[in-house]
Amino acid sequence: MSIAELRKLPAADKMKIIEVLWGDLAAEEAAVASPAWHADELKKTEAEFAAGRIEAVDWDEAKKELRKHFE
Repeated sequence: MSIAELRKLPAADKMKIIEVLWGDLAAEEAAVASPAWHADELKKTEAEFAAGRIEAVDWDEAKKELRKHFE
């Protein structure tokens, strides 16, 4: 599938493709290095959580909520 064809897809289909790709990359975690900024953001999020300024959200519930915006 070409980039031009991907751009024509509805947002919901693009999200499904992203999920599949992300799952594939996650399965090969050692093959993909996270950028330095990612570690920085994780540290900030951990600090916000520890301070009680944000709450944990179930990942399956978060995905359901995100999908609502693309249907």
